[in-house]
Amino acid sequence: MNTTKALRAALFSLLVTCGIVSAQAALAAGQTVRVGIMSGEDEDVWRAVAANAAKQGITVKITTFSDYTQPNEALAQHDLDANSFQHKPYLDAQIAARHYDIVPVGFTYVQPIGLYSRKVKSVGALPQNATIGVPNDPSNEGRALLLLQANGLIKLRPDVGLLPTARDISDNPKHIQIKELDAGIVGRAISDVDAAVVNTDWAVKAGIKIPQERIAQEKVPGNPYRNFIAVNAKDANAPWVKTIVDSYQQANVASEILTVYHGATLPAWDGAPQH
Repeated sequence: MNTTKALRAALFSLLVTCGIVSAQAALAAGQTVRVGIMSGEDEDVWRAVAANAAKQGITVKITTFSDYTQPNEALAQHDLDANSFQHKPYLDAQIAARHYDIVPVGFTYVQPIGLYSRKVKSVGALPQNATIGVPNDPSNEGRALLLLQANGLIKLRPDVGLLPTARDISDNPKHIQIKELDAGIVGRAISDVDAAVVNTDWAVKAGIKIPQERIAQEKVPGNPYRNFIAVNAKDANAPWVKTIVDSYQQANVASEILTVYHGATLPAWDGAPQH
């Protein structure tokens, strides 16, 4: 008798859960969701996401940007419902500087940042007083400097966390010259420096040959720079958010990511295919 009651209770719970899920899907259906992304390859990726969302009754309207500082401001001003372009260290820096109430709701992909050169074939071949270009925004400069440290070119002060700056360099045996440039420019300057640390998306846009011109890359396992979909905190539990995240975290989207980024960008949600 107790077993029968338990089974009935479990069945009732399942039916209630299904009802809640159906109700949430019904609330989301018919909605238009405005999403901000960076222009370029992500437009192809989000076309696949939009197609998935359309099957669940949601229209995805894409707005593209060319400046990393704009999508969070547009989201905070409610000109967007969501954006998809950043990792947590970048968002944390933006929140500290601008007090945004923005939260991540679902992982998308990871782009291991790389050190590229057209003058040498290895890190060890970099000469004394080599000039290395790095992105000048806080999170990506920190990421670049950590990559240089991981490859033995510099040492940073202990406990600098994920946001070191050039002022945190404590040892520089090759007297590396750090040249800070806008993230969208540093890749295009690769021929003017000995090497440059470039985000994957900007490396592709700058015509850098991946992986032929890459002489170092940050490790992928445990990478804190996984990108995600972000929304205003007040919308985090809205029904459409789960639909958008589910629409992104699908096999056809993973395939599009691997294709348009030539394998240099990897799907980053749990269980996502890596090839």
